[in-house]
Amino acid sequence: MLEALRAQNVALIRDASIEPARGLTVLSGETGTGKTALLSAVKLAVGERADATSVREGADALEVEALFYLGPDDLDGTVVRRRLSSDGRGRATIDGAMASVRELAERIGSTVDLCGQHEHQRLLSASTHVELLDAWAGDGAAAAHAAYTAALDGAHRAAEELEEVRALMRASDERLADAQFALRRIGEVNPREGEYELLCEELPVAEHAEQLLQSAEAACEALSGDEGALDAVGSAHRMLEMASVHDRSLATFASSLDDALATIEDVARDLRSYCDRMDIDEAELARMQARYSAFQGLLRSFGPDMESVFARKAAAEQVVAAVQGGGERERAALAAVDAAEASLAEAAAHLDAVRRAAAPGLCAAITAQMAHLEMGGAEVEVAFEELPRSQWMGVGPSRIELLYRPAAGMAARPLRRIASGGEISRVMLATKVVLGAADAVDTLVFDEVDAGVGGATAVALAAVLADLARTHQVIVVTHLAQVAARAERHYVVEKTADALPETIIREVAGDERVREIARMLSGDATEASLAHAREMLDA
Repeated sequence: MLEALRAQNVALIRDASIEPARGLTVLSGETGTGKTALLSAVKLAVGERADATSVREGADALEVEALFYLGPDDLDGTVVRRRLSSDGRGRATIDGAMASVRELAERIGSTVDLCGQHEHQRLLSASTHVELLDAWAGDGAAAAHAAYTAALDGAHRAAEELEEVRALMRASDERLADAQFALRRIGEVNPREGEYELLCEELPVAEHAEQLLQSAEAACEALSGDEGALDAVGSAHRMLEMASVHDRSLATFASSLDDALATIEDVARDLRSYCDRMDIDEAELARMQARYSAFQGLLRSFGPDMESVFARKAAAEQVVAAVQGGGERERAALAAVDAAEASLAEAAAHLDAVRRAAAPGLCAAITAQMAHLEMGGAEVEVAFEELPRSQWMGVGPSRIELLYRPAAGMAARPLRRIASGGEISRVMLATKVVLGAADAVDTLVFDEVDAGVGGATAVALAAVLADLARTHQVIVVTHLAQVAARAERHYVVEKTADALPETIIREVAGDERVREIARMLSGDATEASLAHAREMLDA
């Protein structure tokens, strides 16, 4: 629910605020005073797209700030701020934290329904009528629709897999030959995972085995042979150790040499072990070189690395298997398609059944509200047209359209072909009243809902809006005194006559409200219109 709204530099508004009632709030004023500018501010607060042309002329940016209460758990309320610069750059926050326009729409916009001329156009579009029916049907329709969309996705996937199998089966002779060649070439080498990488480590050792052995033997002799490093370091160690008796500082050097002796002995021992293990095998070297050459051939043909080689092998196997065992794979894919289509048909029939069962109740409820709006014997009904399987879409297997019958003896036709502007407004209002108990919307904002309405119909429309305000917060831009008189809170929108006009929004009560309703009745505040206005307010 919208608790408060402040708009700055929005169209003709310089700075204006409203605090709507929990029930019915009306905005009235002469045509052209800027009532729609305030509705633009509401739209910005609930996450609709912004347009830099909405920034007041001469201002750097517009800013909208709103306080919402989003359900019983939102005890402190939720503060939304939206800023839009004249250069088109925007910023939004929710409770001080930066937010995207999409977050505004999801968190705030889902609780507010803006019912203006755009909503009229939606009602005229048959594609939206199924949404109305599903909203009325509630959880049953939602579950049936979810099952249908899941089955439709499954059918699409099964069809795609069948087409993939058939595409592989249609592989040209050249593609099959290429796959068989790849399998033959790779099979001749028969590479194993990790073999090439291990070969790259071992081959350089085998190729330089003699040189490595000579170097290791020479190093070992230099360390542990006669007059080698061990003898020299050992002699130095003994001399320092004897001298340290007279100078203890030499003991540190003797200790370091002792560690060096241990290290040299370890290295010499390991080198002897290395030399013993070194095996110069010309036959094994030739085998490794041949294997390495074979790997290089695979990499040149199918590389650049062994992962690519193994991937090419897998792809070639798939092509060959598809061609050779294509009949069996095709039969399996066809069976999967048949099973998916059977599941889809069942889900589609259930969805249609749920919607058909709900349709009479929705029509009866809307028709009853239309009667309250002085629409005589006008009725609505839902038409179902079963579509061929090739035309099934995510919305369902049937085309659903809300039809309008002006009177009992007349044929029902699409709303867009027969209903007037005033009739469309009242049908939309009747629909909103009916669906009000079924949706999660807290606030309803109506713009021009009274188009083409007057007389007894205006009284009826006011009564319906007041009744809707018992369960929802309702904000109405209106020209009807009958609607204004039923409001809990009444704001008047005026425009200054300055060089740069400014829209002023102020709440009216008491005598001011009487005069405004009198103006709405007759255009000015005569004694008769004032008396009529007081009667309406008293009633």
